[in-house]
Amino acid sequence: MIEIDSMLEEVVDTIVEAGGDSVRRCYQCGVCTATCPLPLVKEFNLRRIFRMVQLGLGEFGDELWICTTCKACETRCPRDVETIEIMRAIRSMYVDIGAVPQMLRSAISGMVAEGNPWSNPQSQRTNWLEKIEPGLKVPTYSGEEYLLFVGSTCSYDPRAQKVVTALAETLQLAGTSFGILGNQEKCCGDCAYTIGDDKTFKKLLDHNKALLKEAGACKVVTPSPHVYNMLKKEYPKFGVETEVFHHTELLYNLINSGKLALRKKVDCLATYHDPCYLGRHNNIYEEPRYVLESIPGLKLVEMPRNRENSLCCGGGGGGMWIETKKGERISEPRVEEAVETGAEYLVVSCPFCMLMFDDTIKTMGKEDAITVVDVAELVRRAI
Repeated sequence: MIEIDSMLEEVVDTIVEAGGDSVRRCYQCGVCTATCPLPLVKEFNLRRIFRMVQLGLGEFGDELWICTTCKACETRCPRDVETIEIMRAIRSMYVDIGAVPQMLRSAISGMVAEGNPWSNPQSQRTNWLEKIEPGLKVPTYSGEEYLLFVGSTCSYDPRAQKVVTALAETLQLAGTSFGILGNQEKCCGDCAYTIGDDKTFKKLLDHNKALLKEAGACKVVTPSPHVYNMLKKEYPKFGVETEVFHHTELLYNLINSGKLALRKKVDCLATYHDPCYLGRHNNIYEEPRYVLESIPGLKLVEMPRNRENSLCCGGGGGGMWIETKKGERISEPRVEEAVETGAEYLVVSCPFCMLMFDDTIKTMGKEDAITVVDVAELVRRAI
């Protein structure tokens, strides 16, 4: 019995040491389970996971990898239990012994070998520049006011490339000085971090840290809330100090200061989805709405669950790389909400949200009902 008790305590200590110490504060009230969006579409009991940890029972199945780190539970927990750090700590134990789902292993391999979870060649990271409007050029950063950190999804995915293209064109037309890191940029490490692979995360961070230091960049703008969150909250822990802007914040500043004039009408009814890592993680709610409402002809309608109550798309916490079958995607009830508003556009400000919703709309056969667009794309149309 003493040996068993020792083993159980060792599991608890390992998780606590890895950053999951707040699990001891959990008194099983069930608020997290009631708040979590996953039970809308599949069986998932967060409170059960916490109780297993408290008891030193360290054997978990697929439920360990489906948490999207959306932070809905943390915002309502009466005991300030840090769910994301606990999940990271548990996952790190599995990463250390190689017990990671194949799809996540593929993403990790891509980050290690090519600097991105898509496993695309580093040399193709700037291929999106081919889509830039003729006559407009995006320079390699050399002291411009802003450094545009593109991120892996906007660099490689054909649909997301249109977002960074629209953003780059808008910034140039607004007279905003900016440059990019080019093919030297690597993944910010968000996926590695949230699944508990600190070794891969640190490798990517060190690479980007050196680039940012060499470039001397003081202001960074990015179209990805996940990149934003990494640069804003995690990179500073390792000595990376920059002023970080999400692209909706910069667009807000440009419009509000009169530097960016939106004159063309974009007649449409649109509904805005708050990304978890922009909203709940970083409290950016009003800037995207201000930008959208500045577009002539656009009428904004809210979904029932908005702002801090927004429903997760399912892409965070490694979810972007895990195949989920129809009927078990938390993006499905969100798409239904958007369609019920009667909106023509489901507007996002995150490349993960864009791809998750775009795929779900096709799977649900809702292509004729609603279309996913980024804030930057609508702004570009209005110039």
